[in-house]
Amino acid sequence: MKIISWNVNGLNAALKKGLMEFIEEEKADVYCFQEVKVTEKTLDSTFLSNPLIKDYKMYWNPAQKNGYSGTMVLSKISPKAVMYGLNDEDLDSEGRMITVEFDKFFLLNGYLPNAGYGLKRLDFKLRYNKALWNFLDELKKEKGVILCGDLNVAHDEIDLANPASNKKHAGFTQEERDAFSELLNRGYKDTFRHFTKEGGHYTYWSYRTKARERNVGWRLDYFVVNKEFFPYVKKSENLESIYGSDHCPIRLTLDLK
Repeated sequence: MKIISWNVNGLNAALKKGLMEFIEEEKADVYCFQEVKVTEKTLDSTFLSNPLIKDYKMYWNPAQKNGYSGTMVLSKISPKAVMYGLNDEDLDSEGRMITVEFDKFFLLNGYLPNAGYGLKRLDFKLRYNKALWNFLDELKKEKGVILCGDLNVAHDEIDLANPASNKKHAGFTQEERDAFSELLNRGYKDTFRHFTKEGGHYTYWSYRTKARERNVGWRLDYFVVNKEFFPYVKKSENLESIYGSDHCPIRLTLDLK
């Protein structure tokens, strides 16, 4: 089973930059998109009419604010159940979470909050993290869990190109890093780091500074699984050669036999 996660930075924009070609080539079982920025009214009609998409069940969770945030799941496998948000009205208005349940695991597609310029949303980000960690703990009592998406944190210094100059910036504050450490300490694994120990591998590069050409990036996108489920994980990769957004897609390969 192959799962793709990608912050597309606007689904309509990504469609103009090769998204359908990527879907056709990748042939994944599930696609989890973040920051889709669309509703049924604003989604490019060519997306829904494309024959490739007809092979997938589609679920999305748009933000209440137009042109902002939002998540979408495309799945060839019909899920047993679908849940939207974290059952918290204060946290769920921005469409940041979709959970789909399959036979052996729950898959959570998340676009976690950015702490923001001047860290104005750091408290909101930390509250969201805490609620999500608790939600994961409840789900894993029943079966395996996979959390994927743009988690908006670079966990360790190896996860960004310039750690020294970013220690007080959104995505690399000690509070955000400690929150991610807490998740791992609760019994979860960062799958990419299990397979890839060296630095220089990122999933986000700023458009403004042509950072991608210089590989001055951040690793903000993850597949995290509970340790009990980890034996099913065969590969966890960053698809750094794929363009179309300021993030690259990431891929998780499972053997569920």
